[in-house]
Amino acid sequence: MKRRRDERGSAVVEFSWLAILLMVPLVYMMLGVFDVQRASYGATAATRAAGRAFVIVPDGMSEDQARARAFEAAKLAMQDQGMDLSTDELTISCDPACLQPGSTVTVTLDTKVRLPLIPDALGGEPPAINISASHTEAYGDYRQAKGNG
Repeated sequence: MKRRRDERGSAVVEFSWLAILLMVPLVYMMLGVFDVQRASYGATAATRAAGRAFVIVPDGMSEDQARARAFEAAKLAMQDQGMDLSTDELTISCDPACLQPGSTVTVTLDTKVRLPLIPDALGGEPPAINISASHTEAYGDYRQAKGNG
C-alpha cells in the first residue's frame, strides 16, 4: 500500500518565496524612483531659489556677492531635500550682463543621483542618474543697475 505524501503547509512556503522574489526588486525600484524624484524636486527648487536670490540683491552688493548669495539659497533648497550641493554643479549666466536693467539670469544645476544600496567596494564608477534643472529670472527693465556692471 502506497502512502500519499502530505502536502499541508507547502503553500505557505511557496507563497513566502514568491513574495520575496517579487518584493525585493519592487522595493529596490521604488527606493530608486523616490531618490530620483527627491533630487528632481530639490534641483528645481534650488534653481528657482538661486535665481530669485541673485536678482533681488540689496543695493551696494557686487556681482560676486550676488553669486555667493544665490549659491547659498540653492544649497539650502537642496539640503531641504536631504542632498548636498557642490559649487561645480551650479552655474549662473547672465544675458547680456548681470544685474543690469533688461537682463536675464539663468541658473542651471547638473547633478547625479547614485542608485541606492550599491557599495563602493564593487569598484568603478557607481551607477547614477543625471538630474538637470534650469530657471531663468528677469532682472527687470526699470530697475537700477547694481554690481560691477
